[in-house]
Amino acid sequence: MSNSKLLIYTREPMESDIYDPKLAYSMHIAVKNDGGVTVLNHNSGVFFAKATENQNGSLNAKSLRSPYAVRLGNESGWGVIAVRTEADGSLEPDSCGCLLLAKTEDFIHFKELGLLKLSDSHIERAAVFTAEGESSCKIVYKTEDGVFCSSLDSFSPESNVSPCEPEGLSLPEPSACGGFAEGAVLSCEIPIPDSLAEELIKRLTTPCNTSVIVPDTVYCSSESELAGVKAVCLYSDGSKDEKTVDWELSCVDFNKPGSYTVNGRIKQDHYPFPIAINRADPCVTIWEGKYYFIATNDADGNNSLYIRCADSLHGLIDAEEVLLLDTKTQEGIKGLLWAPEFHEIDGRLYIFHAATTGHFFCEESHLMVLEKGKDPMVRSNWSDTRRITRADGSELCEAGRTITLDMTVFEWDGSIYAVWSQRQFLPDDLGAWLYIARLNRNDPWRLDSEPVVLSKPDYGWANNHTFVDEGPFALFRDGKLWLSFSSAAVDSTYVVAFLTLEPGQDPLNPECWVKANFPSLSSRSVTGEFGTGHNAYVKDTDGKVYNTYHARPGVNGPRSSGIRRVHFNIYNEPVLDMTEELDIRPWLRDVKTTVIVK
Repeated sequence: MSNSKLLIYTREPMESDIYDPKLAYSMHIAVKNDGGVTVLNHNSGVFFAKATENQNGSLNAKSLRSPYAVRLGNESGWGVIAVRTEADGSLEPDSCGCLLLAKTEDFIHFKELGLLKLSDSHIERAAVFTAEGESSCKIVYKTEDGVFCSSLDSFSPESNVSPCEPEGLSLPEPSACGGFAEGAVLSCEIPIPDSLAEELIKRLTTPCNTSVIVPDTVYCSSESELAGVKAVCLYSDGSKDEKTVDWELSCVDFNKPGSYTVNGRIKQDHYPFPIAINRADPCVTIWEGKYYFIATNDADGNNSLYIRCADSLHGLIDAEEVLLLDTKTQEGIKGLLWAPEFHEIDGRLYIFHAATTGHFFCEESHLMVLEKGKDPMVRSNWSDTRRITRADGSELCEAGRTITLDMTVFEWDGSIYAVWSQRQFLPDDLGAWLYIARLNRNDPWRLDSEPVVLSKPDYGWANNHTFVDEGPFALFRDGKLWLSFSSAAVDSTYVVAFLTLEPGQDPLNPECWVKANFPSLSSRSVTGEFGTGHNAYVKDTDGKVYNTYHARPGVNGPRSSGIRRVHFNIYNEPVLDMTEELDIRPWLRDVKTTVIVK
């Protein structure tokens, strides 16, 4: 019999730079069982209310209070109700007397259904109840006029609603019980299957290394054969990762058959944070056997781009920087050189970046290409940078009214696609949205289809301090596309979230993409790193995927670059917050085996 329970709560807001009301007034969850309470997702929200949209396309940020969940009686999954509020948690006139309804199969993915009208007065809090095998449910709710109960024929905003007696159903009081989680205001505690509790813990806590496996005995006749013997790190969620081992070979004579006890240490390069101060939006690529690093230069007000080169990923930390582009390099480039990215298209190396021909409101996406067979570290080997246009050669956006930036590209089913951030300022500021279009692979300075809106900053974590979706970059895993993007103001509240696309789906159809309801990387993910965001990925020569990102070493620290390995959990989902200490436990790094030389 299951003894697991799900604690559903919101949080008390903190300072705006730490935990704003837009973050605090969301549904948080924790698992309670015989082992105690496990707080999930770094004590951050997992379900946020969507913003509403005005006729001109601008958004109205929303939050929620008093979330409550129930197992749906006649179908799989769970129903979630909450009181929708204004962004700061105050009463919202448009939802007076209504409850926000949503459904979830796993408390990871949520589908917002809309508002259910129950009363003419504002609802303070509510609880929902169902009976097994039945489609109907009852909602007990409290307004300023008292406590009432309504019966619904289905869990839907279109349900027929009629008053009824609660018949013993109670409405729990909210409880400020920060004992299990900082700032927690408990809404309810509901039973869940142990299997679901286990899955939530695996998916919403950072896996950590629990043990290491190496062969007890290895038969080999050369140093190179032994170098191929790997260690397998096992993790708390059941996932694993193969690691290279630096074996101590001084005790082995490969010319003399026999048995040797050999010690080794699991290889792990150290990437201290930050690896580069005042460098934001970092990107690393491998080109013709060497690693290259480029980033936005905050040290000079974004007026130059520098490039680094090394024989290894780790070597980039101390590699010399060489000037690649600045405001004196070519006519028409006046600054705000933002978010450079390396991309290879059909054997040619390109750099996508943003730049202005004048003031901020003329910021647009640009592209330059490396001359064939030439050294990327020599700036004269790169073409002049040019604006990216529509298919007919016209401007992507009208300069002075709308800006574009953070363009990235990826290949999918034989076509190249571009995704970028675009913000209209005039006649109304709509915030920054993500757009997607097919790119002309023979002429990458041109799009090959009309732009399509991919994402808007409609959740509280995406419109915190400003309405922004930006910094997209593609990560592939077993045919599935994980498109990370960054949201909110570029301050301590900056975050990274994912859009996902399954194999065979059309990238130009927004309905094919699944957007996460909460970010995967934030200031609560890794101690001491604030405002993590605008990241890119690189796969090293060992096949390991690394995340390059920027964060702040302190709430008000400078944007600075970091590098960390991307782990994939037992569900094949990318984990961006596994630190080196969690990746390989220090006391598990030393290993040994018996080598049998034939």
